[in-house]
Amino acid sequence: MGEFDLIARYFTRPAQRSPLGVGDDCALLAPAPGMQLAVSSDMLVEGRHFLSTVDPARLGHKALAVNLSDLAACAARPLAFTLALSLPDIDEAWLEGFSRGLFALADAHGCELVGGDTTRGPLNICITVFGEVPAGAALLRSGAQVGDDIWVSGTLGDARLALEVFRGKLALPPGLLQLARDRMEMPTPRVALGLQLRGIASAAVDLSDGLAGDLSHVLRKSGVGARLDADAVAARLAASRHPEAPALQLLGSEARQAFTLAGGDDYELAFTAPPSRREAVEHAARAAGTPVGRIGRIEAEPGLRLVDAEGHALARQQFASFDHFG
Repeated sequence: MGEFDLIARYFTRPAQRSPLGVGDDCALLAPAPGMQLAVSSDMLVEGRHFLSTVDPARLGHKALAVNLSDLAACAARPLAFTLALSLPDIDEAWLEGFSRGLFALADAHGCELVGGDTTRGPLNICITVFGEVPAGAALLRSGAQVGDDIWVSGTLGDARLALEVFRGKLALPPGLLQLARDRMEMPTPRVALGLQLRGIASAAVDLSDGLAGDLSHVLRKSGVGARLDADAVAARLAASRHPEAPALQLLGSEARQAFTLAGGDDYELAFTAPPSRREAVEHAARAAGTPVGRIGRIEAEPGLRLVDAEGHALARQQFASFDHFG
């Protein structure tokens, strides 16, 4: 099977938003009047971002999910995406599973594949996603204001649980491991929540490299600081009786803090909003079917200050986020 046969068999579908579909030199997209395009790219490299043993359907899901998470943080509605795929060889069973997982998530969000590239080489997946957002309505990292609440969606630390099991540093019962592995391999992009937060949140960021590090991007862009309760996320997990709460509770406070603050691969949203909008935030979360919780407050003094449940300061360097070149 050649390159174009591969594309035709596994990645060509009827065009919806693009008049050309795949197969031309460029894709053509036209956002609705008064809308802006939101564009983001993410690359997944075997051995760096995913294990070689991952199910290809799950990998197809995650490859698109991490890009949709960026659109969610911007409050943009998904439109389309391109796929650049490097393959060591043509494995039809792998391609069938990968494309099935990819398109299942794409269809769930009305996001259309409109082009890309394929080549031979180490397994490498790069997706560029396009969304639309009304002019001036995008959520940015630069909008946080002094006094704003800091919120986080869903639960954090689940993917790190699975990773530590795969590294041989932690043991979990099979049921708990499967739950954690699902969160690592098939994250849920919070697109619905991002859309509901338009006009309510002041800033947002998606959590890919760890809460402490990703939130710091918001603080730098906004020229503010923050006080964050390092135990609040794990406490919310236990209070909600989340299936993975028992595993996190067994880790001890320091490990719980590390997993939730710097675990990475969560793909939840951290966002800020004025205290006067608390009821609106909670309504938005219910409308999106996504739990949220307040975990801190924006302050004028620059930098991120972490405290435990008793208000004792924690060393920031304990919770370094993932660094691709670290």
